[in-house]
Amino acid sequence: MLALLRLVGTIVAMSVNEILAQLESLGDNARRAHNTKAGAPDNQFGVKLGDIREMAKKIKTDHALALNLWDTGNVEAQLLATLIIKPKSLSADELDKLTRSTTCAQVADWLNAYVVAQHPEKEALREKWMMAKDRWAARAGWNFTASRVNKGGDGLDLPALLVRIEKEMPKAMPEVQWTMNNTLAAIGIHHPEHRKRAIAIGEKIGLYRDWPVSKGCTPPYVPVWVAAMVARQG
Repeated sequence: MLALLRLVGTIVAMSVNEILAQLESLGDNARRAHNTKAGAPDNQFGVKLGDIREMAKKIKTDHALALNLWDTGNVEAQLLATLIIKPKSLSADELDKLTRSTTCAQVADWLNAYVVAQHPEKEALREKWMMAKDRWAARAGWNFTASRVNKGGDGLDLPALLVRIEKEMPKAMPEVQWTMNNTLAAIGIHHPEHRKRAIAIGEKIGLYRDWPVSKGCTPPYVPVWVAAMVARQG
């Protein structure tokens, strides 16, 4: 099915080229340099996210075009693809392949938010990705685990998750550490019975302890993050 959709005619191929040209025209060298510093690959133009959203509004839903845009490997094209694709038209295997071919964290986050979150097999994929060695699959698995914890965590073994986080997070790839840390914070914020343990793990690992934040913002360092959110609840 995926291969068939990619075998579209020259009209879609031209549309892809036209879209890439438009994205390039919207690019900014300073933003591109900033994105590169943040971990984005060279295959990007430095386009504002708002401009990509505006393009998506004009194109609307176009599944075949989205797949072709994704295949370019260009960051902005993949971001645009997440906004115009039909999540339910993807099989679980196709979505798994898309997830593993992600180019950077921003693309991963949009794919998770706008595509995976709308897929009927997202829970099965979450369970699969929680065991994955691939950094983007693992990032997605922990992302949706954090989401489930935030919504109550029914059916999740929270003590087992804490054991995994304490053991695996220090050596995990940065892309995976981010969503593992989100899961740890979610447990500490929403589950008082595990709060002390979650904070202790955050202190022990020390991830993001020195993360720079603007005045008035909460850092992702778990002990501070949890304390701030709990204070707001009270």
